[in-house]
Amino acid sequence: MRTDYHCHVLPEIDDGAKNTDISVQMLGILRSQGVERVIATPHFYAHKEKSVANFLDKRQQAYDKLMVCPNPCDELILGAEIAIEHGISELDGIERLAITGTDLILLELPYGPYDEWMSEEIYNISCEYHLKPVIAHIHRYINYYSRSEMENILKTDAIFQINNEVFGSIREKRMFRSMIKEGLSVVFGSDSHNLYRRRPNFDILAKKKISGIVENSDNIFDKYRRNSL
Repeated sequence: MRTDYHCHVLPEIDDGAKNTDISVQMLGILRSQGVERVIATPHFYAHKEKSVANFLDKRQQAYDKLMVCPNPCDELILGAEIAIEHGISELDGIERLAITGTDLILLELPYGPYDEWMSEEIYNISCEYHLKPVIAHIHRYINYYSRSEMENILKTDAIFQINNEVFGSIREKRMFRSMIKEGLSVVFGSDSHNLYRRRPNFDILAKKKISGIVENSDNIFDKYRRNSL
């Protein structure tokens, strides 16, 4: 099942879809691009939220608003894009932000200089809660981290999420190809927020000769379903 692992489609919760009309249109575009399963990943910033529980209430309200509308999506799964901050692994209820029904949790590195504490937080979440980290749009960090720092991140026991936009940059595309050559686990996401500059873009993948890699991405979701055989 073609899967978008990173999408800001829930209405009125973050800087993604501003209303349900936009949400429905985004899902319709994704469906026309062959996407059957969408993981909704609104931003979670611990320093801005009252609590994980409060965030989950807001997320559910946004989901409920969307689900009363005509919905072209075969399967809409709830998750979150969790910003890695100091102490995030110790936040009460952090494990509840895992992608629903799976042992996957989407984590976003800071846009700034790399520091070892970031890797420690990822490791702690993985070990403490037995979750598989998915590092969001890993290719973007080549603009912030040195080569050795990127190599350190890529050694993390994690899955690496790639935005479809990666094919628009020679440097990022080279990194993607290197990751595939090294056998790293990769999943794809649109990281779409709206209908314009950050619109659904799985049409990009359809033009690339990487069908096996995309199928591997789709299969990872089922591999990490809870109680899967």
